[in-house]
Amino acid sequence: MKKIILATNNLHKIEEIQSFLLPLGFEIHSARDTAIPKTEEDQSTLQGNALKKARETFQATGILSLADDTGLEVYSLDMRPGVYSSRYAGENVSYEDNNKKLIHELSGLASDKRGARFRTVIAIVGDGFKKTVEGIVEGSILETLRGVQGFGYDPLFVPNGSVKTYAEMTIEEKNTLSHRARALEKAVEVLKKI
Repeated sequence: MKKIILATNNLHKIEEIQSFLLPLGFEIHSARDTAIPKTEEDQSTLQGNALKKARETFQATGILSLADDTGLEVYSLDMRPGVYSSRYAGENVSYEDNNKKLIHELSGLASDKRGARFRTVIAIVGDGFKKTVEGIVEGSILETLRGVQGFGYDPLFVPNGSVKTYAEMTIEEKNTLSHRARALEKAVEVLKKI
């Protein structure tokens, strides 16, 4: 059985990614299962961070590695928080802190000025192999939190064509249309060829 390591400690991400990779027959591990040092996400792009995490994980283990970096890009904020999405309100902050900052920065804006997109870049690195894929979902940011599922900005983001936030969806619903799901569908096609 082929092994793959997910270069993340985030349980929510691990669950989402596993649901796509398990049917491929991989033995799936994550950074939670190993003593891999955490990668410093200091690159200026989502692609740069994803590649760095996958590359460092592969170098430490010699096992095919998959990493992602995801950003919420808000048009009226010049695509912020973007690459800083997980630490938008500062270092070592909670999802709630980041959501509060985003709500504050968008306060008073009309609904047609609250457009945003979620973008995920997935990097796969192996022996002599390096590939990235991307998934994007357009949507808008609410004025208040709705829903209890998911993580991050999920309670504020409504994808175009939906009345629900990501946080109001089951993982199955979210996996049919999320940015990470779209990137994972492309990653699955890459992994099938390896």
